[in-house]
Amino acid sequence: MEMRTNDKTGHALLPALVTGTVASLASAAALAMLARVEGKGALQPINATSHWLHGKKAAQCDELDATHTLVGFATHFASAVFWALPFEFWRAGRQPASAKSLLRGACATSAVAAVIDYGVTPKRFTPGWELVLSKRSMVVAYAALALGLASGGKVVRSLTAVPGRPAKKRNGLAHPPR
Repeated sequence: MEMRTNDKTGHALLPALVTGTVASLASAAALAMLARVEGKGALQPINATSHWLHGKKAAQCDELDATHTLVGFATHFASAVFWALPFEFWRAGRQPASAKSLLRGACATSAVAAVIDYGVTPKRFTPGWELVLSKRSMVVAYAALALGLASGGKVVRSLTAVPGRPAKKRNGLAHPPR
């Protein structure tokens, strides 16, 4: 499967969807595990994300339902794709040559997301994890988001590589052709 588009905006949209999907699944899995470690229901952090619609009581729901879980996961997914966009713009412009560089960019993106999510965003529109999890677990959840972004970026990089064609050199670094 080859992912290519002609314009710069389009160049980041499909990759952001792939990267955001991986990041949302990785962070949702981490949120579930962290909640269980803290003695909470595995679905509570995702359900809490629906607090923008249902208020703080969303964090008390630990059952699978459309009202909280579907809305919460859809919100979480949209947020992960949203944060994958700047990451993919960064990645497309630099094409990191190493996993270390890719992880560094993902960590920077996740850190910016955390600062904006909990430092700038109005309380009603935060991820809602603070209603369920400790601050330590929230830091781990953002680390999982970073790992998901980096993993998604690697998936995108492998999908965009053209088999049999050597990577182009740009700024002295090898990059897959666009």
